[in-house]
Amino acid sequence: MLPVVAGPAARRTITRHAAKAMTAVGAVMAVLLAMAVLALPASAKTARPTYNVRHILYGQSLSHWYTKAGSSKQYWERLTKPDDITTLGGELFVTFQNGVGPQGQASTDGNRDSTIVEFTPWGSVIRQWDLRGKCDGLTANPATGLVIATINEDANSSLDSINPWTGQVVHYSYSKNPLPHNGGTDAISFYHGLMLISASAPGTIGAAAPNPAYPAVYWVTLNQANQVAYVHALFYGESKATAANGSHAGKTVKLGLTDPDSNEVVPWVAPRFAGDFMLTSQGDKEQIYVHGAGTRYQHLSVLSLSQSVDDTAWATAWHGAFYTTDNSGDTVNMITGTFRPGTVFVAVTPCDANGAPATCPGPGYPPNYLGQLNMYTGHISPVSLRGPKIQPQGMIFVAS
Repeated sequence: MLPVVAGPAARRTITRHAAKAMTAVGAVMAVLLAMAVLALPASAKTARPTYNVRHILYGQSLSHWYTKAGSSKQYWERLTKPDDITTLGGELFVTFQNGVGPQGQASTDGNRDSTIVEFTPWGSVIRQWDLRGKCDGLTANPATGLVIATINEDANSSLDSINPWTGQVVHYSYSKNPLPHNGGTDAISFYHGLMLISASAPGTIGAAAPNPAYPAVYWVTLNQANQVAYVHALFYGESKATAANGSHAGKTVKLGLTDPDSNEVVPWVAPRFAGDFMLTSQGDKEQIYVHGAGTRYQHLSVLSLSQSVDDTAWATAWHGAFYTTDNSGDTVNMITGTFRPGTVFVAVTPCDANGAPATCPGPGYPPNYLGQLNMYTGHISPVSLRGPKIQPQGMIFVAS
């Protein structure tokens, strides 16, 4: 049979179809190439930049007055143990825990109060508030202009709201006492109008975790009239999830969470899970990404990490700064440089991993350090820093 030769019109049609096909293939290859580049070890890519560290707030330069249990006399002390950090209206807020115990126990000098400090991006203090108990979670609700603080992450937990404009503090008790997971509360995020709070330290006063009856995250509503925070389970410590990496990638697995801790809303510039709610289970070295949180389409994915981490923050612009607390050094620090949007920084906490030795830091378990997370592989690599040494804990990125 003789070959069929297309006419000019037919050839143009064929060329257009071929061009579309090549464009589609090219787009797919570009996505695959981007994923492959993210998964490459650091040695196979361009050397990562070095960022600059600057101390902007010192606990030793701040102080508060407090009363000891059973006494009306006031005592003075410097602020210590900064932890969570948030931003609202261009200002920053940080919690200093001042040695208070995870169930609200008094510090060694009798203090029972954490101190929330409001300050400018360059470290000038504006205002501060004392809250009874250990404040471990701190965030801001841009919809209401309130700063929300969770108190006591192991047990005897409660919640406070702060109005930075009036200075008013409202204290809330949880609707269930003890909480259903027999622990406390930690980090807070606002996700499509929902207040989501980590159910930390599960099993502190009950059966050990993991436990299928223990919520891992609560969605919480506040009733200011009766000062009650009503809790509802978002998902549980043994819920089903899709493995996001590792040998079971793509398969359904059962969670076994023992240490729900920090949480975040993943920004849209993130390379993966953009727009999801994320919970870090610190001791388990896992992050749980929740798509459609609080809806009938809610779906969980679990990313296994190479290290234990506390806070996670994404660069959302080329220019800005990461702010991080150093719990051991009593400082708040600013990390500057040029950031590629979507880059993921984590506060690496080797000594908080399940199985870490009783004496820590130690061999194989260094002090906290700043790491960069590959959201496809779960691998964390150290970030190069120039300036004073820091051991990061709480962290947030602020675009300039």
